[in-house]
Amino acid sequence: MHLKKLMASASVALIAMLGAAQAETTLTIATVNNPDMVVMQKYSAEYEKEAGVKLNWLVLDENTLRQRVTTDIATNGGQFDIITIGLYETPIWGKQGWLKPFDKLSTEYDVDDILPSVRDALSYEGHLYSVPFYAESAMTFYRKDLFEAAGLTMPENPTWTQIAEFASKLDNKETGVHGICIRGLPGWGENMALLGLVGNVFGGVQFNMDWTSGVNSEAWNKAIQFYVDLANKYGPPGVVGNGFNENLNLLAEGKCAMWNDATVAAGLLFDPKRSKVSDKLGFAQMPIETWDKGGAWLWAWSLGIPSSSQHADEAQKFIEWATSKKYIDMIGEKEGWVTIPPGTRKSTYANENYIKAAPFALPTLKAIESAKLTDNTAVPKPYVGINFAIIPEMQAINNYLGQQIAAALTGKMSVKDALDAAAANSDKIMKKGGYIK
Repeated sequence: MHLKKLMASASVALIAMLGAAQAETTLTIATVNNPDMVVMQKYSAEYEKEAGVKLNWLVLDENTLRQRVTTDIATNGGQFDIITIGLYETPIWGKQGWLKPFDKLSTEYDVDDILPSVRDALSYEGHLYSVPFYAESAMTFYRKDLFEAAGLTMPENPTWTQIAEFASKLDNKETGVHGICIRGLPGWGENMALLGLVGNVFGGVQFNMDWTSGVNSEAWNKAIQFYVDLANKYGPPGVVGNGFNENLNLLAEGKCAMWNDATVAAGLLFDPKRSKVSDKLGFAQMPIETWDKGGAWLWAWSLGIPSSSQHADEAQKFIEWATSKKYIDMIGEKEGWVTIPPGTRKSTYANENYIKAAPFALPTLKAIESAKLTDNTAVPKPYVGINFAIIPEMQAINNYLGQQIAAALTGKMSVKDALDAAAANSDKIMKKGGYIK
């Protein structure tokens, strides 16, 4: 009898130890401070209870996140179990073996429901290396009430010249409404996300066919001079410090007549709980100019698992939860259908609740599906990509280019000098990489 009691006691202790071990599993997640990710963090407490794991969050701005994550994964640092990355890093890091492939997603997850263009962009040689939390293209947001009051009409497919004309007529320093809000914060994923598009539609490329830089061309000089003039004349003060989040907040507060940026912003701008202008907004396609392709990007903020993670199985379970149909439905029911993470699943765009709540839903889907990674520039190019080339060197090249353009924006150097310096830096990096003979 005494022996049975000891065995029973030992069994209870063992079960308690196993339970404690499971509860002590901690997943460290590095993510961007965009609103949709903040919402994910908010609801993750429910997942922690369900799965018996602890989630340790590191929430950073885009530039800092990219720097921290890139350094950690390239050095096999092992700081993170889950990282938020995009469709630029995913195929490159997958090829390098830095990410674990998602080859064994559960049947319930329904990987075939992910939009093909997004799934393909997050794959390398047929293997999915990150899973999209939300995907986006880009569009033009504008204040319908201000346009109507000024007797203006926004075309479905505006040009940048038209955008500048509208900005000049709507800029009102007395009321604090700026003609346009636009990215000025330097970074390959900040100002260069937009300016890569502007360079395209003004007829330029980032690399010539021999991989020498194309950013000191006549087309790029025209594009960037146009941008500098537009931002300085009709943008808010301190535009060089404004990235996605800053411009989102400015428009939501009613301080911009127009904004050209990510489609994902629509869910927040049309939400009356978060936007003062939710009932005053219209939208159109991104501007074109002398060339009518490559004016809108394709992007996805996705969740990946570094190969150095010691908790890959637990990490995949969390990622399945955070990017599932059930998660999307939960956000729709608790936060409002207009705010759900967009652009990832076919089922999202078959959901009547979402279509009814989000007038921008189908135009967003159209923009995502029409954004092509090839055949999008006026002259031939050697790279795949829209607003950046999907090569390892691009991050460093465009970070430097973004800094030079920011210097031109603030008057510290001319546009020509900025682009000449950036082209020289690019050629130096590409020669070192063996692209230029």
